[in-house]
Amino acid sequence: MISRRLLRIKVLKALYAHLKSESESLMASEKTLVTSIDKTYDLYFQMLSLIVEVASYAEQRQQVAMQKRLPTYEDLNPNRKFVENSVVRLIADSDSVNDYLASRKLSWAKYPELIKTLFTQLEQSEYYQKYMASPERSFREDLALVTDFYTNELETSEMLEDVLDEQSILWNDDLGFALVMVTRTLSNMRASHRDVKVLPKFKSEDDLEYAKELFEKSAINFDRNLGQIEKVTRNWDIERVAFMDNIIMVTAMTELMSFPSIPVKVTLDEYIEIAKFYSTQSSSTFINGVLDRVVAVLNEEGLINKSGRGLI
Repeated sequence: MISRRLLRIKVLKALYAHLKSESESLMASEKTLVTSIDKTYDLYFQMLSLIVEVASYAEQRQQVAMQKRLPTYEDLNPNRKFVENSVVRLIADSDSVNDYLASRKLSWAKYPELIKTLFTQLEQSEYYQKYMASPERSFREDLALVTDFYTNELETSEMLEDVLDEQSILWNDDLGFALVMVTRTLSNMRASHRDVKVLPKFKSEDDLEYAKELFEKSAINFDRNLGQIEKVTRNWDIERVAFMDNIIMVTAMTELMSFPSIPVKVTLDEYIEIAKFYSTQSSSTFINGVLDRVVAVLNEEGLINKSGRGLI
């Protein structure tokens, strides 16, 4: 499922694009935000189906080898352990996966070179060779192989990154999140299952409304909240602060005031962590100090009102 952290990142990117474009249509920018969130869920299914394509390519290679004019014994008697992997078969035959892929027109059909490259990487890996050499045939071993593939072969693949960029500009930076969703799905699989239990898009039905409200309020009140931040950074020229830093601080401030059930500590920790990856090297320390002062001011003015868990 799409985490609140990823939703925060999506909101920050949408706000950045909205302000940089000087668009007057908040509705259009919000629509782009929702589309971006939907595309992340698409990527989850796209990545989940990738191992099926790799196994299918492996099987095609075996079939071609059998049709050689002078096939070897190995050509005629290939090791089919990977192509018959029970976890791969479960994904390949899954109605929940295939129906979603078809409804969203998702496919790897245009990228045979990527599939070939990923299989070559997999084939050369020590864990794959150990798997293929083992006489064991169990769901546990099959699951370990597939999990190792998603853990070791994909996040640092430049070719995969290029293909994803070609498929959708909205998948930029989403691969790591999608892979976490895939590995979580794999960890929930059992030999007794007849279909893949795919993750829901959101943990809570309120998550999409949270993202939309956070974006809307951050955009509408951006100048006002930036002015509040400027008051607690008197020794800084706010115009010289990195633009993304300002967006992070304004969005954090909006969340502090607008969502009573989210604890102050959760909001601060989340945006400080996000700043480590999406702004300058020193941004997290700077943002941490500014937000601490912002919280003190907002508390004095009675603008932070938490309820339930938010009181902690």
